[in-house]
Amino acid sequence: MFTELLRIPIVTPGVLVPVDVVAGLLALWAVVGPLGRRSRRGVGRTIVSGRGRLAVRGGALLVGAGVGLLAVWWFGDVQDDFGVAFTPVTRMWVAFLGATVALCITVLVQGGWGRRSVAIAALAGVALATGLGINVDFGAYRTIEQAITTDPYPAGSLGHQHAAPADAMVVDAATWAAPASMPDHGRTISVQIPGTVSHFHARRAVVWLPPAALTAHPPTLPVLVALSGQPGQPSDMFQAGELGEDLDTYARAHHGLAPIVVSPDQLGAPNRNPMCVDSRRLGRSATYVMTDTVDWIRQHLDVAAAPSGWGIAGFSQGATCAMQFSTEHPDVFGSALAISSELTVKNGSEAHTVKVGFDGSRSAYEAAAPIATMRRHAPYRQHLTVFGFGQDDAPYRASTTALRAAAGRAGMQTSLIVSPGSAHDWNTVRYVLTHGLPQVVAHLGLPAQAGAL
Repeated sequence: MFTELLRIPIVTPGVLVPVDVVAGLLALWAVVGPLGRRSRRGVGRTIVSGRGRLAVRGGALLVGAGVGLLAVWWFGDVQDDFGVAFTPVTRMWVAFLGATVALCITVLVQGGWGRRSVAIAALAGVALATGLGINVDFGAYRTIEQAITTDPYPAGSLGHQHAAPADAMVVDAATWAAPASMPDHGRTISVQIPGTVSHFHARRAVVWLPPAALTAHPPTLPVLVALSGQPGQPSDMFQAGELGEDLDTYARAHHGLAPIVVSPDQLGAPNRNPMCVDSRRLGRSATYVMTDTVDWIRQHLDVAAAPSGWGIAGFSQGATCAMQFSTEHPDVFGSALAISSELTVKNGSEAHTVKVGFDGSRSAYEAAAPIATMRRHAPYRQHLTVFGFGQDDAPYRASTTALRAAAGRAGMQTSLIVSPGSAHDWNTVRYVLTHGLPQVVAHLGLPAQAGAL
């Protein structure tokens, strides 16, 4: 029963509306509830005292809301600690929570155990409503289970997978006959990809195998490397991004064929950002992805050898990494899908980025920018990059526009997908994946599909 409760959707009106109503009523009662005891000196004094208490609580609400908005502005806009331009909806929820915290503190000081109990209950309710509201705004988690489970996929065997020959080509879909025993759906498992060369301390990777890869004699398939944003974990592209569901949709229409997906950990921990470069202070993240992970894929999975059968995708920090790797290594990746990529690597301020990521070398930092890499490696041959961003995400609209223009000048085929009504969130990711994956899959050598998945 507990497991079923964890799987209750937390993004539906049936959950959100009651929580918001209860939180609002509790907050309102904490503000205008019993304001003071009747004075022995007369009713008039009680009225004055009540008005004074109400004024103090109103002032606390305003101050708390202001502190909340100031915190969002400082840490989000000025310091850019989250790499996201927060939406008005998220700012509203933070202001509401800040106001409730200030109100709770005020009521606790004013006294009265009944009033204190209501204030604490109001704070708990508003905190829950705020978390749910921000979650809906970012489109991150559909259930409580997703929110609290960092590695939801079981450790498993790759089954009949094995290393492909050095000249292996993507299966010809016209000659592929799906066996009767083929599963109806793909399989998602977690595996450990060791940092043999990089010595990078990575968390377990997530691998998605399409139905055709689960047969006794699997065909040679293309592979897509998928990178989460930061903060994040390898499972994000599957849980929040629903990547497995999208490719299952494609596989059902194409006799079980779809790319194999490998989502390695380019971060090392949710709060780390090694920027997909090799550095003394942050570790050798680039070598972990481009050597350890690429070698592991070739040694364990029946995938195509040529770049035409290899793609890389990512969101936010993962999209920046995807642009770094696909532009620097066209001999490995022939396709990329970059959702809300930055113009260049970033870890805090530019000065801090240069210091921790490039040992203080500004020239090395500038050379790592995808646009600079494209200039060095142009022209690109038979290379596709699908770009995407949210319609309301002004900073990433600008960076994506600049990256796409540079890619076009470098000879790449490009495509742009704009997610309507979303910003820097997982709603954008799901929309871009649904509409962009068909182009990437077709470029990887599998049958083209008209429309979205």
